[in-house]
Amino acid sequence: MKRSHLVAAVVCLGAALPAAAQFRKLPEDAIKHRQSVMTLQGHYVGPLFAMANGRVPFDAKLAADNAEILSTLTRLAWVGFVEGTDKGETNAKPEIWKEKARFDETARKLQDDVAKLNAAAKTGNLDQIKAAVGAVGQTCKSCHDTFRKE
Repeated sequence: MKRSHLVAAVVCLGAALPAAAQFRKLPEDAIKHRQSVMTLQGHYVGPLFAMANGRVPFDAKLAADNAEILSTLTRLAWVGFVEGTDKGETNAKPEIWKEKARFDETARKLQDDVAKLNAAAKTGNLDQIKAAVGAVGQTCKSCHDTFRKE
């Protein structure tokens, strides 16, 4: 199965189920879900950062593929931040639930920034990708600084 088909299947499944119903065991399954998605996000954004910083050669196809997958992944993690998942094996700070509106806005900003990265990657223009990657990096850092334990 192609990666794009797999990602599409995951998105459809996630959209079809209410958030709490997706997790058989709370908080463990919800925490594992969001951690898995965050790990995948790192896997696909890492090469984009490396290309933008000149650490690896620019590959337009890889950039476009990774940005497309990343645009899907950035919509998946947030359902795992349900009530009761602030305890257990998590790096999530309590501020996520205390400042839920701010956290949700940061998630939307990341999705918007990644959509811009996806559009830039489709052009194959490295300068546009660099600018978009910079914005994604700033949003990630902002969220981690505020809502993630060290």
